[in-house]
Amino acid sequence: MARMDLRHLRYFLAVAEEGHFGRAAQRLHIVQPALSVQIRALEEELGAALFERSTRRVALTDAGRLLLGEAQRTIEQAERTKRLIQRAARGETGIVRIGFVGNALASARLSEDLGTFHEAWPNVVLDLHEMMPAEQQEAILAGRLDIGYCSTFGVPFDARLAVRTLGRWPWYVALGARHPLARQPSLDVNALMDEAFIVYAAEGDDEGQLAILRQILGKEPRIAHRMSSMLSMLAVTAAGLGVTLAPEPISHMTPPNVVFRELLGDVPKSDLVVITRAGAEWGPIQRYLEMLDEGNQA
Repeated sequence: MARMDLRHLRYFLAVAEEGHFGRAAQRLHIVQPALSVQIRALEEELGAALFERSTRRVALTDAGRLLLGEAQRTIEQAERTKRLIQRAARGETGIVRIGFVGNALASARLSEDLGTFHEAWPNVVLDLHEMMPAEQQEAILAGRLDIGYCSTFGVPFDARLAVRTLGRWPWYVALGARHPLARQPSLDVNALMDEAFIVYAAEGDDEGQLAILRQILGKEPRIAHRMSSMLSMLAVTAAGLGVTLAPEPISHMTPPNVVFRELLGDVPKSDLVVITRAGAEWGPIQRYLEMLDEGNQA
């Protein structure tokens, strides 16, 4: 015997509203005997008669009147749920959880993307978290994050992630305004060999910065301070306690007593990428990634 489902409730409501099996069957586009069988099955499942039958009409029993209200509420809730899921599948509602590094914010790319997406899909919630690249990967693979804006240096990407490149910038050196190298319009790598560096180490993780410094200098860098945010790095730099390596967009922040000089020579660029879990594109996440792809093609 079939268990009660939404189809049985829809059949029941049609008979209750029409007061006639024949008219209900026409409304449902099924034959009357099949409808009668389904109603009998529902009554057997519930252990109660739902209709008083006569040759001219059918009327609800006490059990039928009780089921009527419950069935209407159940069908209405099912329809609301259906519409909600359909809207989410189209990307019209839902939530997109986004991780980001300071470079994404300083470059204006993140704010531009957020604004463009919100304008197109205003009912989607954008949940933002500042996170290191390695932390973003872990959160995405664990299902706690949907999209991550991060840099590429020092952190190999898991094969389960899809990677989209958004931008590429040269490296700059941030110096205190009274630093001797601040008088030069640009800097060569050789000028940094004896400098002490301030590195970004949110959550104690400095591997990304150390990797790029090792690659640029060709040796182990001398580290003066490890800071948990770009603002704290620049504050210590302004005090003359070390120099900081930063992507070009950071130079637009122009904090007091800090100058930026372009780093010359054969050095790698600073990449900004977006990472997602491959195959997890759905609903608002898919809409967000489509927006990124369209922006990269423009």
